[in-house]
Amino acid sequence: MANFLYLFWNKQGNWKPASPEEMQRLTKVWMNWLEDLKKAGHFIKAGERLDGTGKVVRGRAKIVTDGPYAEAKDTIGGYLLVEAKDLAEAVELSKGCPILEGEGMVEVRPIVSM
Repeated sequence: MANFLYLFWNKQGNWKPASPEEMQRLTKVWMNWLEDLKKAGHFIKAGERLDGTGKVVRGRAKIVTDGPYAEAKDTIGGYLLVEAKDLAEAVELSKGCPILEGEGMVEVRPIVSM
């Protein structure tokens, strides 16, 4: 088994606040998906939702700019750690992610053990 990082991407400015009922439905869908991953033994750790603001520190000069990436059209909104037998299984598991109901996407990255 190997560990994988799911990065949840959304289009900047594309998310609109839903009704309380829709927010409740989406929360339930996310919780059900996470529970399914846990029951199957794939869930390692849930990350927190990420705020859209931040700073980026770059290079030897340690230049600080607004971030995460102001010029990007997509932003990372959160992350999750999972365990799967290989990349193909991790990708298949990611297809159940509720973010895919809209314009979001899941980036699946293998974690290299040091």
